[in-house]
Amino acid sequence: MLTKQQSIATIDHQRGLIIPDRLSQRTHAVYESLAERMLEVYRTGCGRRRRELHEDVRKVLEEDPVCPLRRMDAFCKLLDDQSVYASAERRSAAALRKAVFSEAAQFHPLVERMDSLFESSAEEVRRRICQRLQRDWQDICDSLFADVIEFHRLESFPGYPGPRELLSRYNVAQMQAALYSAICVTVRVGSDFKRILRAARLARLMHTITMPENGSWQIELTGPASVLRETRRYGVNFARFLPTLICCSNWTMEALMETRGLRNLRLQLSSEDGLRSHLPADVEFDSAVEADFAAKWGDEPREGWRLKREAEILHAGQKTFIPDFVLEHTSGRRVLLEIVGFWTPEYLERRVTTLEIFRNVPILLAVQEAHLSRIAEAAHARQLIAFRRTLQVQQVLEGLQGLPV
Repeated sequence: MLTKQQSIATIDHQRGLIIPDRLSQRTHAVYESLAERMLEVYRTGCGRRRRELHEDVRKVLEEDPVCPLRRMDAFCKLLDDQSVYASAERRSAAALRKAVFSEAAQFHPLVERMDSLFESSAEEVRRRICQRLQRDWQDICDSLFADVIEFHRLESFPGYPGPRELLSRYNVAQMQAALYSAICVTVRVGSDFKRILRAARLARLMHTITMPENGSWQIELTGPASVLRETRRYGVNFARFLPTLICCSNWTMEALMETRGLRNLRLQLSSEDGLRSHLPADVEFDSAVEADFAAKWGDEPREGWRLKREAEILHAGQKTFIPDFVLEHTSGRRVLLEIVGFWTPEYLERRVTTLEIFRNVPILLAVQEAHLSRIAEAAHARQLIAFRRTLQVQQVLEGLQGLPV
């Protein structure tokens, strides 16, 4: 991610909006060729110092007469993020400096030409140092400040697939950097609720969930930044959350901002704005057992029951539960199906709490035999299905018959 110093945004005072810098094909068409040249600087730059690479990137971007310095620095940062810099010589740089400076200090002051007042020649001292360290002077100079970030040498550049990916990453990164100043973020979700909520939790965002309205859920993300406004650490969590949100569909986001001493500014974004995330698309199923069962069931009804993937969201206060499947009968009856495979003690504890909260909801639990004894007590009077490696369709149909109507 970018630093706050590399963030570029304008303020629309009339509408109260913050608008992060964004490159588009319509107004910044030249940047695709510039991005390719920036990538080439790094692709062919192995062995060169970070400072030299940055200088070449700035020379490329200077062809855009209105390119701000912050944009140049931002591209350097994004290219560095995908680079591997040599670290072996960094560890010995401090010891090398101590040895060189300690030796040279004995002959202070040094001069280029000796005379009657100054008898210590810099050239002679260099020769002494090389002899003592058994290294060439140029080699010593190259390694003397290897631990300074500007002098790190590029070892490899996994890079970006192409110029468009670099430009897309820049647009997302500027949006992320703007979120450093966010106080709270509100996300309205029409689909992909489970992945968005999971991303919020992984980013350690405090969240409040409200009941669905017009087919959508509302997640309000808040935290210490709303009280301790002098810190931006929580804004970084908002920024970490954004790439996963962009991967999803049918959502809108509005962030309440405080920046440059201005309050009540807003940053708005939606799934229709065309940003592309560098993260891969989410997998459809959480486990092979779920995928195998869905394939066996198929798209057609079984004894009047149709299988739907994650089509129900249970909500109680801050607790949400999204079962793996919903079984819907032609009569309108709905039963939730949760498949329990591998257990950890922590996961078991969370599931016990969840089952207790939603004890009045018809939930059919399919549990691997090895873990049946650990969940049976927590499941209370629920209908349990035990399976070994794969869950069979007939087992579920029989379990549905055993549920009270």
